[in-house]
Amino acid sequence: MAKPLVSVIIPVYNGEKYLAEAIESVLAQTYRPIEILVIDDGSTDGSAVVAKSFPEPVHYFYQCTSDVSTTRNTGVKKAMGSFYAFLDADDLWLYDKLALQMKALESNSDLHIVFGYVSHFFSPDLDEITKQKISCPTENMPGYHPGTMLVSRDSFLRVGLFDPNLNCGEFLDWYSKAKENGLKSLLLPEVVMKRRIHNANRGVRDREIQTGYVRAIKAALDRRRKKLDN
Repeated sequence: MAKPLVSVIIPVYNGEKYLAEAIESVLAQTYRPIEILVIDDGSTDGSAVVAKSFPEPVHYFYQCTSDVSTTRNTGVKKAMGSFYAFLDADDLWLYDKLALQMKALESNSDLHIVFGYVSHFFSPDLDEITKQKISCPTENMPGYHPGTMLVSRDSFLRVGLFDPNLNCGEFLDWYSKAKENGLKSLLLPEVVMKRRIHNANRGVRDREIQTGYVRAIKAALDRRRKKLDN
């Protein structure tokens, strides 16, 4: 039997420096078939040139600058696969990420979402002074993160798209909704993603990112209270 297609959605905004490595880490996956959708959120650098330099299964799409939620949602709307996966343009996958996760899903029909662990690394272009100013965890961490997730299309659409009103904390909000909808998830013990630490990370660039997470948590609590009241 033919294996199901996995759609890998890579949002990018001025990410030409790291985009090729991200795409290559997906192309190195042992699992097939895959399609890679690079959604360019209005980049003004060479991101388009990088993405277009790759042949199929890489597909490039451009949109006017919006936000990361809308960019991922654009990818979902264009995806043809039975499963969805996401990767930020500055991060990397381990070569067996999709194979491990598909195996877990195939062995448990009650499972909807599979995550894995994340390791962190300093981007080689950082100088030593900058490294001293930025935190880079040395231990592997549970990766409840869009970049580690593999989810079936039906399960994802059951929850709905990412909230475009939450440019920060959008995944926390989505995953809270997934649990509220009864979706079951599994965290694999293996590292499946390497998160690049550099001076343009969203968390490094904008300390107010925490406000987005607070809003996402509040929204989840409000939904829970409303459900109890009903």
